[in-house]
Amino acid sequence: MSRDFTPPDLSDLPRDLSDSDRAVGAPSRDRDRSQRTAPTRAQRRTPERTPEDRRPEIQFRDGCAVLYERDRGYRLNQSEIRTIVELGKFRVIAANDLSAHAYAGNRQLAERDVHNLVRHGLVRTGMFEGPEAMPRELLTLTGRGHRLLRANRLASEGQAVYYGFVKPREANHDADLYRLYQKEAARIEANGGRNLCVILDYELKRKINREMARLGPEARPEIAARHGLQVVRNKIPVPDLRIEYQTREGDAARVNLELVTEHYRGRHVADKIHAGFSLYTPRGEADHLRRVLNQRELTAEILSL
Repeated sequence: MSRDFTPPDLSDLPRDLSDSDRAVGAPSRDRDRSQRTAPTRAQRRTPERTPEDRRPEIQFRDGCAVLYERDRGYRLNQSEIRTIVELGKFRVIAANDLSAHAYAGNRQLAERDVHNLVRHGLVRTGMFEGPEAMPRELLTLTGRGHRLLRANRLASEGQAVYYGFVKPREANHDADLYRLYQKEAARIEANGGRNLCVILDYELKRKINREMARLGPEARPEIAARHGLQVVRNKIPVPDLRIEYQTREGDAARVNLELVTEHYRGRHVADKIHAGFSLYTPRGEADHLRRVLNQRELTAEILSL
């Protein structure tokens, strides 16, 4: 689904919670810290977290912890807490994908946790038409679940968190980004990458939109460069998903990912390629995308989910 910014005028279950969910960019205004100058090599290395940056330690007893939102407490186990964090980071996740990746294929445990979170009013489920018109269950946080996540600072400092099926028409596309992340994360980690951070297009577009309003369209190249993007045909293409991480050597790196479906027009695909995005396609649609590229005499690596 094409989501270019065009101005109007113009892991697995046993992974430790505290270290596995580091990401950059939160929707709240007080966490917008756009860089004005290019960082030095030393600055590009991930700094040691100070005591003020660390999230409060969750106290588990008999495998569970009691978390509070306003005056209400919730007794949750570690896998339920991790599910809340995952849903907050990605907004929408397919139930089958959550089971496969966050629960290492333990579907029974995943279903039990989701049922409990729904019963508490923290998670909402919905049936949407998936691939080949087959219905599939998608999950998202409720407003209460979102407040619980933020009140207890479950996500890492600076991590954007979301909730709700905001655009039902795009829910399936958004849900597939979780699977895309898992695929690309495996490639990064196989090459020694670590401390993976997730940034969705919502956050990038929000920051670009604000800077465009303040600086005007003539600053488009500067704004794009500041966010590690490029201007293509007088627009700033924004990826569906960005992963920022540390290389084996400790340097900062990132990859911009786009999930291209058969509904993309050739011009939009070309823009994503010129912007330097890595292209993924749903299984079975790679041949269609290759034909589109051949018609425009473009070459790009195409990866399948």
